[in-house]
Amino acid sequence: MEDWSLSKNKYRAEETTTVPRAYLGALRKMALERLAKSGESWSEFVFGKSYDLISRYDIDQIEKDFLASGYRFVASAVVSASEAPEKYKRLEGQDEHEFTGTILNGRMVAGYGDNVMKCDRNIQGTALYLHTMQDVLDLMATGVPPSTIAIVDDAGGTLTAPILAEFVAIVCLGGTVRSHMGILSREYRIPCLMNSSVAGVKNGDRLELNVSAPAKTVGDYQRKLERKTEIWKVTD
Repeated sequence: MEDWSLSKNKYRAEETTTVPRAYLGALRKMALERLAKSGESWSEFVFGKSYDLISRYDIDQIEKDFLASGYRFVASAVVSASEAPEKYKRLEGQDEHEFTGTILNGRMVAGYGDNVMKCDRNIQGTALYLHTMQDVLDLMATGVPPSTIAIVDDAGGTLTAPILAEFVAIVCLGGTVRSHMGILSREYRIPCLMNSSVAGVKNGDRLELNVSAPAKTVGDYQRKLERKTEIWKVTD
């Protein structure tokens, strides 16, 4: 893939993740080129001709060039992928993944996630995938079954907001502990794993979430420290 880090930020460092590096690198390159052509000082350019010399078309072109390189965004909200599928990776239903039979300490592991908050004990419940607004509307009409562990794609929290408090726990397949879903689950005191992966889990399967494990912190993300906690399949 093309190297987008053509100039560095004010701290003389590159952004650490792909999208900010691509966008900000392209913006810095564009601004420096237009500044040189303008013949003005930086202050004159920023507060004057930059509004004429950098247009909405230029900004949109950065995204087009970025996507033309083959990169696709990871959606944190279902609506993003449904409204602009050409820009986003396919939201693959994790229930499509086959279980590999991973056994850890004598227990069947069905996935991992980032724990939002440390609880006094682990939580068990019944898996239920919620991929679309229609799934949520159906539950609003019929009621959320007792002890439901919702498995959701949308880290924004908007999709499940009307029934969020009725889940015994949440497994979110995207986002971080600071995503909207993570914040809402903390406020409602609902055990939640973010940035999760599961395999071989079907609707109706019994799961246990290891939410008594330490919560993942912002510092862990910044230091790129993995702190995954287990999702177990309950087989007895």
